[in-house]
Order: sequence, then C-alpha cells, then structure tokens
Amino acid sequence: MDLHPMWRDYKDLAPELIQVHQLMKDSINLQDNPVQPVLLDLIGAGGKLLRPAYQLLLSRYGHDNDRKKAISIAAAIEMLHTATLIHDDIVDQASTRRKKPTISEQFDNVTAVYAGDYLFVVCFKLMSKYASSMKSLQLNSISMEKILLGELNQMKEHYNLDITINDYLATITGKTAELFSLSCFIGSYESGTSLRFAEKSRDIGKNIGIAFQMVDDILDYTQTSSTIGKPVLADVKQGIYSLPLIYAMESGDERLLALLHQKDKLTDIEAQELLGLVHQLGGVKKAQQMASSYTEIALKQISHLPNDALHTRETLSKITKQILYRKN
Repeated sequence: MDLHPMWRDYKDLAPELIQVHQLMKDSINLQDNPVQPVLLDLIGAGGKLLRPAYQLLLSRYGHDNDRKKAISIAAAIEMLHTATLIHDDIVDQASTRRKKPTISEQFDNVTAVYAGDYLFVVCFKLMSKYASSMKSLQLNSISMEKILLGELNQMKEHYNLDITINDYLATITGKTAELFSLSCFIGSYESGTSLRFAEKSRDIGKNIGIAFQMVDDILDYTQTSSTIGKPVLADVKQGIYSLPLIYAMESGDERLLALLHQKDKLTDIEAQELLGLVHQLGGVKKAQQMASSYTEIALKQISHLPNDALHTRETLSKITKQILYRKN
C-alpha cells in the first residue's frame, strides 16, 4: 500500500499504519461477492488513516506495549470510520468518494447499506478479539450511537434557516469528533494507562475532531471543486449549513436569505454569489477564528503530555498542526 504522502516524515509510525491497512484488507471476507473488490478499493483509496495514527501514538503511553493489539484496535476504529463514510454517501447521494465511484453508485443504496453494516460487524469482531475489557466494546457501541445521532441531527437541520452555532457544534461533536475521541481514549486505555490519562486523551481527541470538521467546512468556502474533490457548495444545495454559512446567516442579510430559499434549486451562478456573500459577511473569517481556538486548545493539551524516547508528544503536536492548519 502507498500511504498518504503526509506520513513520509513519520518513519516510526508509517510501518504500523501499513499493517493497519493490511489487516483491514485481510478482514474483508465476502468470498465471491462482487462488493468485496469495491470495499477493498475504498479501503485502499488514499484515506489519511488519521484516527488509527492517533490511536497508535497514544497507545505508546501505557505499560502494555503490545503492538499487534494496538494495530488491531486501530484497524477496527478505521473500519468503523469507513462504514460511516459508506452510509454518508447514501444520505448525501454522492457519486464519488476519494475520486472513485461510491458503492451506491456502482450498485444501489440497498447494497451500500449492507456493505456498511458488514464493516460494522468486522469492526466489532476485531474489537472483541483484542480489547482487554468489555469497557472498550461498550465505548465503541456508545461512540457508534453518538455518530449516528450526529448524522440524524444533521438531517433534522436540513434547510433550517434558524440553525445556531450550538446546533452545529452538537452535530459535529457526534458526527466527527466522537471517532477522534474514541481513538485517543482507547489508544491510551487499552495500553494500560490510568483512566484519568485516558480521559485526558479523549478530550484531546474531541477538540482535534471538532477543529478538523470546522477546517473541512471552511475549505468548502475557500477551495475550488477540483481541489476538494466535490462541487463547490454541494452541501448547501443539500440543505447542510456549516459554520461559515451559519455565521454569515447571523447577519440577517436579505440577499443571502433569498438565495438560501432556493434550496436545492440553487444554480451554480447563485452558488457563486452565495459564496461571495459568506466571505463579505465575515462568515469565513469568524469560522477560521473558532477553528483556531479549538486547535490551540488541543495543542496546549498535547503540550502537557509526557514525552518518551520516540518523541510521541512532538509527533502528536506536529500531526495536529499539519491537519488543522492545512489549506486543502
């Protein structure tokens, strides 16, 4: 497997991420089902493996340095993430994922639902085989519930012109931040750290996840379609209003509200007009400020972690800056 280019500078971490990826592939066993090669393609299509990376790094802090166990749990968490992506694509009616046709596009929504459910099963099989206690399995199921509730909250807020910043935070805390939280917590907890240390790790993951989603949403308003791999403001046309737009909506600007009333009838020209208004009304700038705030909180928390012979604290800080200060 060719890892994402970002891992070239992480010589201690990259080999374990390759093992995570290989274990994910080896865990897919659908025999002659035509969905199998599509799932394998999705797994190998260039994901960053961020959640496994955080899990593996925080697993270095405990006295139980079983790397096979850490790699297996990391694979389970990334499998859970991949399952949620498949279901996201169904809800969003997406035709591509990582520049490849989605499962729902190649087959149908029913097949895609079952494919995502299959990955949930694979996730729990890996977790049940290697987790040292029922607590990790319980946390995994609780996290899955929070992720799904985040998705349901987002669907509930479709085309909601009264959506607030708090509504948005509630959605992304479940939809995105929960898996980062789980990765960091289980990485610590399953390696034998204290529960207090594991809870601190969970909080770090939560702040990273919130900032990560905010940065993603900001990029929708600052990048071109070819750069981010999807049509500009595709989410807006589907009624998904993220942080920059919500800040702009708070101005009560009539031009902006008139465009939003077009809903899914919004033309490409109108989308460009809306994009300009979000910038003019300060939505992007305010969103960047909030994302920076969560980023700085996470970095400060990381700075309080102990260091070790592998310079884990510095690696965590470097990766976090790399993904939260990114421009594409």
